Amino acid sequence: MADKRPKRIVLLGSTGSIGESALKVARELPDEIEIVALAAHSSVEKLAAQAKEFNVKKVALFNEDKCSELSGLLDENVDVLAGLDGLVELASEVDADMVLVSIIGTAGLKPALAAIHAGRDLAVASKEILVMAGEIVMRAAQEKGVKLLPVDSEHNAIFQCLEGHSGGSDEVSRLILTASGGPFRTWEADRLPSVQLADALKHPTWEMGRKITIDSATLFNKGLEMIEARWLFDIEMERVDVIVHPQSIIHSMVEFVDGSTLAQLSTTDMCFPIQYAALWPRRLPSGLKPLDFAELAQLTFEKPRREIFPAIDLAVEAGTQGGTLPAVLNAANEVAVQAFVDGQLGFTGIWDIVDKTMQAHAVKSGGELSELLEADAWAREEATSLL
Repeated sequence: MADKRPKRIVLLGSTGSIGESALKVARELPDEIEIVALAAHSSVEKLAAQAKEFNVKKVALFNEDKCSELSGLLDENVDVLAGLDGLVELASEVDADMVLVSIIGTAGLKPALAAIHAGRDLAVASKEILVMAGEIVMRAAQEKGVKLLPVDSEHNAIFQCLEGHSGGSDEVSRLILTASGGPFRTWEADRLPSVQLADALKHPTWEMGRKITIDSATLFNKGLEMIEARWLFDIEMERVDVIVHPQSIIHSMVEFVDGSTLAQLSTTDMCFPIQYAALWPRRLPSGLKPLDFAELAQLTFEKPRREIFPAIDLAVEAGTQGGTLPAVLNAANEVAVQAFVDGQLGFTGIWDIVDKTMQAHAVKSGGELSELLEADAWAREEATSLL
């Protein structure tokens, strides 16, 4: 019998926190995972070092202006692809079993669809892909018969809890996403307008990129995850809920109609969901630390304060109404977060900009990709005008 070859994975977003964790998993399991192509936004030196370590022959850089610099750091036999077209080519033309997309924002949408149409399984860490175009992406995956595996710890947890069940089935009462509550979980509302960037970047349990850390502070991250769960598991928004769990040990839960609840627990290390998604349906030993329940002492839960953190309600509105509105919510949030980072907008202004942009939007069906891209562009322009 021939030896089983490793799973061949294209990694888009290799220099971010998820990408680096994915490469850590690949290092731990070299007989199981082979990285065959890498892509990053603009981190030239880090991408070059990764390409050499994993001996890949194709890389892509979203920032086209830096491609010549990248080429100068690599051997001549390594192809350097540029821009969004380069990401699409890696996702669809490299011989691979799976494409792992961990690109922040909507830039991962076209490469994700290209991977699906090429028959590649898709591991998704970029929630914006399903928030913006969940119906289109899930329909394409079903038509092509490819697996779509969640990498976000919350959705990966639900995926594990639902093994043997369908998310949208009559057996499921609720999908319960857990949230750390962010750095301002206990703050009173009157303190929030004074939040500075450094405050918002102090996540209590996870080490993540800047955008997702700020989204966690506003709870938009959890709102986006609710919309993502709605599409991933084919379930109505009213059956997707959130509970604040400051210890971040339970990553999410599924409540069934008979009153029982299944939860997935692990230490706060993204290598757990990445390994499970990459190797599904197998579980293999790894160097990851299991839980010591005696050390945990206690796990606590509380309701999110929606009246102070309105992101969840805005996301529920967008996810329930559907069409182009989730794309508008996502785009407006990206603009508002960048404005906060640049010092042009106060922390509480992020919610305000998203709310006003959503209210100004004339919702369309969103059944075609062109409609969603137009809504995305419109929302960015509208949100910018509101700053």
